[in-house]
Amino acid sequence: LAAADPRILALAAQVTESREQDIPLLLLNLKGILNIASLGCEESKKIKQDIYNYDLTQYCMLVLRQDHSRLRGGWATAAQLAEILSHCCVGLEVKEDTEEFYKKFLPSAIDNLLFLGRRLQARFIRAIKDEEKQDFLRWFQTVTDAICWLFGGHIQLAACVLQNDHFLQLLITDDVETAIKMMSVLHNILTVNSSVLLQVDEETLHSVLDELVYKLSSTTNPVVGNAATKLLLLVAKFCKQLVKLLTARYKGLKGLLSKQWTGKGFDRDLSQLLDLLDLEQSSGKGEMRMQHQAACIIQATWRGFLTRKRLKKLPQAVTTLQRSFRAKREQELQHLKKQKEDEALKLQMQLQRQRAMRLFHERQLALLEIIHASQVNKYMEEMEGKSALTIQRFWRGYRARRNFHQQRQSLKEYKAAVVIQRAACKFLEKRRRRRPLSSWKDPKGLTDEQRLALQQKVDDYIKLHPASQMSEEMSKELHMQAQEKLAQFLLRSRLDQRAAQRRETLLAQVNTDVELLMNAPGLAEITEKDLDVFMSRSVPVATKARQSHNTMLKYTRCPWWKKLGDEFVEDDVVPDDALNAELGTLFIGGKK
Repeated sequence: LAAADPRILALAAQVTESREQDIPLLLLNLKGILNIASLGCEESKKIKQDIYNYDLTQYCMLVLRQDHSRLRGGWATAAQLAEILSHCCVGLEVKEDTEEFYKKFLPSAIDNLLFLGRRLQARFIRAIKDEEKQDFLRWFQTVTDAICWLFGGHIQLAACVLQNDHFLQLLITDDVETAIKMMSVLHNILTVNSSVLLQVDEETLHSVLDELVYKLSSTTNPVVGNAATKLLLLVAKFCKQLVKLLTARYKGLKGLLSKQWTGKGFDRDLSQLLDLLDLEQSSGKGEMRMQHQAACIIQATWRGFLTRKRLKKLPQAVTTLQRSFRAKREQELQHLKKQKEDEALKLQMQLQRQRAMRLFHERQLALLEIIHASQVNKYMEEMEGKSALTIQRFWRGYRARRNFHQQRQSLKEYKAAVVIQRAACKFLEKRRRRRPLSSWKDPKGLTDEQRLALQQKVDDYIKLHPASQMSEEMSKELHMQAQEKLAQFLLRSRLDQRAAQRRETLLAQVNTDVELLMNAPGLAEITEKDLDVFMSRSVPVATKARQSHNTMLKYTRCPWWKKLGDEFVEDDVVPDDALNAELGTLFIGGKK
């Protein structure tokens, strides 16, 4: 193997060690290296192979994706790098990893070149100054020439260019200058590979042809019309199937070409395209006539079948229509009847109300005539009192029913809490009874080696720390004391555990009772059903509470001379000896 070019080695080292923004300017040195060797000779192939092996072409391809408005050299450097990339790829013969080069690297290079072309086209359209527009147009021309050079050296890339989304976006533009250059790229593609339109998918083919026909119909520029006409002529010459597609897909194309573009300077190409379209149209007239007759026969047969089918279903449709009409009319009559009944009822209620009011006033006047004048005010007060009582009775009944419905859910929750507490207490009691008294567990058995090692440690410890002599009686007494303390500890721990369980149970019961007392209704709103919630389930507690209540009632009903010692006591305060019974028997709801 021949040694690599030292210039390429030095450039690869500089690119590897340089910053990212300096790489584009360094890669421009490849242009001088490529210009030295003549095209097609062995030296040129060797240089291109070295450039590819040292990943300089990959660097060029990746740099094209960057935003060159922020890099040194700007878009001029990007256009030169595009030209360098195309020259490095054309004439390159890769002997290793050919599949990666032809199926991955070259399509990626085409995609990056088209992406750079889109950026230059967008900046050319947005540019305002003429000098700036000329620069972007020149760089755009350089990139398109690089694309043409690349797919000219690798014919299989023509289909890749057509199917690329960036190419379609470049072609679909209203700018005249860039559109002409893109149509020239399409002309070069068809010249290099005439069957490329048959290799791409149908959607791409239709998009390209739609854009060409659109340019012919939407512009009056002769340059654009000439380029689009030449492209359609080239398409029609290379493949007769595409001529059929043009005549079938674009019905008014022939009239458009003859009326709008005749006498614009490219009549020769225009007449050739019209002749091809006429030839295809004349050859297809007989076939279309037969197809038209067949379609007419099929349509006539189908219409006759539908008419006969409709006539067969006509009686059933009429019956259905009559039924629905009668049902709707009956519904409207019912609605009117109900509306009249409601109005009559409303009028009757109004008359009854007026009659009752008149009778009431007449009765009031009769009573006023009978009653003495001095008793009128007293009578009116009695009537107002009775009316107020009636209103209060109805209001209390409504409020009691409403509160009862609101407290029904809390009552259910209270009963559920009581059931859960009872079940929890029973479960804890059963578990306490089943749990045996914990005793000493024998240690796990030791292996012979562990036993010997432990015995050796014990012997060594005894030798170092000789123990005082202890009689057998003292040992037994010490053992008995240890057993007694152990039994006391186990008993105490069991008692502590039972006490903790009892505390938790009492705490849960107290929380439930407190919540019940907080949600309890007032004395004026309480009902007999609510009293059951606050009744104790323990007979002694209920008896003691009743005694305390009776004691307080007796104290409040005592004559004044028995309370002479309590002049300085407030009215609401009860002596301590009378309260001892009440505080000693304070009821807490729940399970005792």
